[in-house]
Amino acid sequence: MENENFETLAIRTQTERTQFDEHSTPLYLTSSFIFEDAEDMRASFAEEKSKNLYSRFSNPNVTEFTDKIVKMEGAEAGYAFATGMAAIYSTFATLLNAGDHIVSCQSVFGSTHTLFTKYFPKWNIETTYFKAEDSENVEKYIRPNTKILYLETPTNPAIEILDLEYFGQIAKKHNLIFIVDNCFATPYLQQPIKYGADLVVHSATKLIDGQGRVLGGVAVGREDLIREIYLFARNTGPAMSPFNAWVLSKSLETLAIRVERHCANALKVAEFLENHPNVDLVKYPFLKSHPSYEIAQKQMKLGGNVVAFEIKGGIEGGRNFLDKIKMCSLSANLGDTRTIVTHPASTTHSKLSDDERNEVGITAGLVRCSVGLENVNDVIADLKQALG
Repeated sequence: MENENFETLAIRTQTERTQFDEHSTPLYLTSSFIFEDAEDMRASFAEEKSKNLYSRFSNPNVTEFTDKIVKMEGAEAGYAFATGMAAIYSTFATLLNAGDHIVSCQSVFGSTHTLFTKYFPKWNIETTYFKAEDSENVEKYIRPNTKILYLETPTNPAIEILDLEYFGQIAKKHNLIFIVDNCFATPYLQQPIKYGADLVVHSATKLIDGQGRVLGGVAVGREDLIREIYLFARNTGPAMSPFNAWVLSKSLETLAIRVERHCANALKVAEFLENHPNVDLVKYPFLKSHPSYEIAQKQMKLGGNVVAFEIKGGIEGGRNFLDKIKMCSLSANLGDTRTIVTHPASTTHSKLSDDERNEVGITAGLVRCSVGLENVNDVIADLKQALG
C-alpha cells in the first residue's frame, strides 16, 4: 500500500490472513512458535529467514502494531515495548556508553528526569538541561562527548513547544543522535522524522490507546539504530504483550478521528480558561497567546489535547480546585476519552522543593488538563464550577 493516506494505513495495515479468512486480526496469545525441521529452526535462529521465534523477540500482533506506527511516523523500522518508559530506557541504554553525555530540554516527563539524574550518573552518563526559552543557545551545552540530543514537544506538563526543524539542523551539524518523545502530539499531529529526528518514542498508553486500558511503548526511526535497540530488548526482555498490541493496533484505527475531536474540545477549554478571572495563565499550542504559537502552527496539525493553566491561590488554590471537581477525573494518566485534571505541585511533583519545581516549569498553581471526548460544554461547566 504505497502512498496511502494516514487513516487508510492505520486501518488497512494488518497481518496476513490465516486459513480462517478472518476480517479482523486475531489475537496470537502464544509464548513461542514451532519449526518444520532442524534446518528451518537453524536458519530462523541465524536470521537467514524472517520468522517469529519467541514472543519476547517478536509476535504477529506486536509486529502489526509496530508496522502501523512505523508507517504513520515515516520511519524505517521500530520495536514495541511493555511501557513508554521501557521504550525510553531501552533506547538510551542501547545507544549510550559510560562517559557519554546527553543534552535535553529541561521540561521532561518525571520518570525520564529520574533516569537522567538518579540512574544514568551511576554509569558515568551525564545530562545537561536547557530551557525552552534558551533554545537558540543550545550549542553551548554540546560537548565533545555529547551523543544524544533529546526533547519532548509539547513538553510535559509545561506545554512548551520546541522547533523540531531547528533542533534537527543542530543535531546534524554536531553529528548527534536526535531523539524526540512525540507522545503528546501522536503521529497524527506531528512527524518529527520529517524534521531530522533519528528516533521517535511514544508512550502508547496515552492517546494511542486513548481509552485508559493498556500500557505500551514504541520506538521507531533509523533502521540501524532500531536494530541495536531490538538486540538489546530481546536480551533484556521489556517486550510488549500480544494482547496489549492487539488492543493498541485496534486503537490506531480511530486515532485520527479521536485526536481531531480531542483537539477541538481542548481549544474550546483553553479559550474558556483564558477568559476566567481565577486563572492567571493558560498554555495551549494553538492559542495565539502561546509564546511558540507560530512554531506550533508550522509543525503541528492541531494543538493536542493537553491544556496547562495557572490557578490563583498557589498550592492551596490547586488543591481546592481538585476537591471541587465533580465530573472530570483526578488521575495521573492523560490522553483518555475521559477528561483528567492533575495538580502536579501537590501530587506528582510534591517531593520537589519550590525551586526544583520552578526549574522544570511546575509553578504552585499549575493544573494540567487532559481534555477528553465528552461533550465539551459539560467539561467547561465542571471546570467553571470548580474554579468558583
